[in-house]
Amino acid sequence: MKSKNVIKLLKGTMKYFVPALFCTLFYTLFKFLIPQIVGVTVDNVIGTLPAEGRIAQLLLDLGGGRQNLRDNLIFCAIAIGICALAEGVCNYFSRINVTRGTEKFTMVLRNILLAHIESLPFSWHTKNSTGDIIQRSTADVMTLRNFISSQLIEVIKTLILLTVALVIMFSMNTKLALVFFVTVPLIVIYSLLFHTRISRQFRSADEAEGELLTQVQENLSGMRVVRAFGRERHELDKFNSTSDKYVKNWVDLGYTLGFFWGIGDLATCIQLMSVICAGAFFAAKGELSLGTLLIFISYTQSLAGPVRSLGKSLSELSKAGVSAERIEEILSSPPEKDEDDALNEGFGGDIVFDNVSFSYGENEVLSHLSFTVAEGSTLGILGTTGSGKSSLTYLLNRLYEPSEGQIRIGGKDIRSFKKSYLRRNIGLVLQDSFLFSKTIAENIAIAAEEADIDKIRSCAHVASVDSDISTFPDAYDTMVGERGVTLSGGQRQRIAIARTLMQHCPVMIFDDSLSAVDMETDARIRESLRQNTKNATVFLISHRINTLMDADKIIVLDEGRIVEEGTHRDLIAKGGLYSRVCEIQSMSAKEVDADE
Repeated sequence: MKSKNVIKLLKGTMKYFVPALFCTLFYTLFKFLIPQIVGVTVDNVIGTLPAEGRIAQLLLDLGGGRQNLRDNLIFCAIAIGICALAEGVCNYFSRINVTRGTEKFTMVLRNILLAHIESLPFSWHTKNSTGDIIQRSTADVMTLRNFISSQLIEVIKTLILLTVALVIMFSMNTKLALVFFVTVPLIVIYSLLFHTRISRQFRSADEAEGELLTQVQENLSGMRVVRAFGRERHELDKFNSTSDKYVKNWVDLGYTLGFFWGIGDLATCIQLMSVICAGAFFAAKGELSLGTLLIFISYTQSLAGPVRSLGKSLSELSKAGVSAERIEEILSSPPEKDEDDALNEGFGGDIVFDNVSFSYGENEVLSHLSFTVAEGSTLGILGTTGSGKSSLTYLLNRLYEPSEGQIRIGGKDIRSFKKSYLRRNIGLVLQDSFLFSKTIAENIAIAAEEADIDKIRSCAHVASVDSDISTFPDAYDTMVGERGVTLSGGQRQRIAIARTLMQHCPVMIFDDSLSAVDMETDARIRESLRQNTKNATVFLISHRINTLMDADKIIVLDEGRIVEEGTHRDLIAKGGLYSRVCEIQSMSAKEVDADE
């Protein structure tokens, strides 16, 4: 992870991690002091050996001398008890501070991650699946959290323990210290050898989990479609296939980790047996006192767990490293940016598309579009499926950027405005109207700075949905299910229209947003919109001629190009694509009337 991101994440957490580090140091001091007290008691208090080393002499002096301690052995026991208590207290405060620092770190990471995701361009979101983004924002964040809370402090503690033990043990007996430490590099070396393999397998497992979450999210969001087409078995089989892949990746990782930890257990057992055997040999030759042997055995047992867990920590570091890389891939993605002198005022005037082209990858969606929409007028847009109607409106509010040409509002390039300011002034109603899991009133007022129920009802009335809402038991306090599944398609679209009307935007775009309502309701809504959006510039996209016929100007798109342009009457007279569509829809309407 980049240093600038690490600095952001550590902001506000160092006040917890620094005390934790000091507590760990004192914990180590008291932990190693206990075996020293035991060794001095055996060799110099109960036994008659002279005190060797500064630590032994210091302990005897603090106890009032050899004879005083021999007469009061309880002092040695009390000293051990005090050190054990101090060790426990230091360990407690170390873990408490690590926990606080970890939770603060996790909170900051989540906040930065979500804020950055929301600042990324729309094109980034279209290239990355929702399930994978969720997996990185949850599971990968939790992997980092777990490593910091449980493994990072253990790694630091183990390194401190090994460093202190290295100094003490070599100062006491070089040969036996070498017997102990000869196995430590071996443990570190084989841990590093496993590090790459564990990282690779964990990344595969992590990506498989992202695929699994994506399928779950898509199935739950599209449950109506799955049920309507009887695709339950197909989706279940597809999910089972992905799930099998996910399980296989984790089982393979489990085999690797099991082999890894098994070698670690064997290495620590060999280490302990080597110290005991070598220590007994040196003691039999008179090169080592009984107390020193007890200190070495105590240190070896104390370090056996940390050294063994060091290998585990390295494997967890592999996982955390992969998660950090996956999170960094998001954080390193460039966010949307405004020019330094971007305008936050002056929006208004005619809208001009000047030789605008747009390509999605290698596929050209729009080609050299040029037209003008007068301020306060209505532009109707008709086009075949895939002709670029929606892409045109996405260019206007800068969800996409044109690959060629320029879009101007009031003579100013839209790139000269701040994106947030531009989008606040352009209301957009999509065909697939997204509603949040809130009340109907909250959904309508969600984008308005100030809203009361009268204003909400007024906008709902214009959108011809007030009468529908009034029939609900809780009226405007009715909770909308996830993505609005508790409402019909027409109701969702009309609530979305009411939500846009609440913004009072000078430019309003209706992207086939009346497709789910009947012809009569369509006409009623259009009439209400004409009366309530007289001063707004309106883009009206639809497949229905009846929806477009009253527009001040209509353009017809085909394969990303404008093939016809004019009023309804002009286009009918031309006898082109618009006229043929009108004729087909008129014939269909007559057939329906005849059937009725």
